[in-house]
Amino acid sequence: MPFRIALLALVLLALGAVPAAAAERSVPRGWLGVQADGIFDGPDPVAVPEWGKMATAGVESVRLAVFWANVAPTPDALDLRLYDEQVSRAAQAGLRVVPVVQRVPQWAARIPNDAASPPSEGRGTRAYADFLRALVARYGPSGTLWSERPELPRLPIRAWQVWNEPNLRDFWSVQPFARSYVALLRAADRALERADPFSTTVLSGLVNDSPGALRQIYRAGGRGAFDAVALHPYTRRPRDVVRLVERARLVMRRAGDRRLALWVTELSWTSAGRGATGGFGIETSEAGQARRLTEAVTRLARSRRRLGIARVYWYTWLSTETPGSDYTFDFAGLRRLRGGRVVDVPALRAFTRVARRLQGCAKVPGDARRCR
Repeated sequence: MPFRIALLALVLLALGAVPAAAAERSVPRGWLGVQADGIFDGPDPVAVPEWGKMATAGVESVRLAVFWANVAPTPDALDLRLYDEQVSRAAQAGLRVVPVVQRVPQWAARIPNDAASPPSEGRGTRAYADFLRALVARYGPSGTLWSERPELPRLPIRAWQVWNEPNLRDFWSVQPFARSYVALLRAADRALERADPFSTTVLSGLVNDSPGALRQIYRAGGRGAFDAVALHPYTRRPRDVVRLVERARLVMRRAGDRRLALWVTELSWTSAGRGATGGFGIETSEAGQARRLTEAVTRLARSRRRLGIARVYWYTWLSTETPGSDYTFDFAGLRRLRGGRVVDVPALRAFTRVARRLQGCAKVPGDARRCR
């Protein structure tokens, strides 16, 4: 090797420009994320360090449940301090937030005293749209949070998910769901477009027969009211996750939405073992959870371009193992609140390995991990 080339290589290596064993990033920044809920319901001492741990583990995007009912007890009251804290913590960790905006307050509910009620037609739908505009005004590109907190990294929210799993009665008690959900979706999309013309309206995550639910939304006139389709492909085998995405993509093509992005906004297996309740046949051991996570995320990444998969979110980052509980999603977290302390499970190591591989990370001798 000529002297000049050798010298240049040494300089570049010293500057970190050619890290040892460097790999190319194979997914866009933000492609892989996690759901953050449960223990994040308040700015408590346990929750605060978790945001930094997420970033260290390779999380680049966070799906955050925003419960309308919790912050708007009356039509004239709106207290966003809880979400100010969470969005600020995420920004400090360099994590972009995608809110899933759900749960109607009683004053706007179609069915009073029903926690799964959709918003009432007319007043409730308009109030939901107004709530979205208020969220954009607080956390969007011109949001007041950023002007009030100039020390924060400016990471405005640009994508908003409209409700969660409305094809389940547990989340949308008026079934069949499609007609009433599409009415809310259209109002939400109009509100978001006016508040931020470059925002992304994400369809609610659809579960169980998600391709069939998507077909119902199109038949109810939903085309044009969203910018991205979202699925929750809970299934026993990782290869069937991609098959569900393929089926949904076929529905989109037939509806004329060939070019729209598709998001997987929940993906999980849990280590609850057999006999757990509330699952979809996704129960396994801790080792099985780690294996399935690795296989599913790898398969989705390989199919990313072919199927237009724009985001993937693991459900969930942190869950609480309630003593005596057999509820499957208590055992979904990459970290667990167990016996009063937070512990890692093997799935966290699996997530970190696959995330860093997809993100083009390499171990630099004498230095910390770096990613492209």
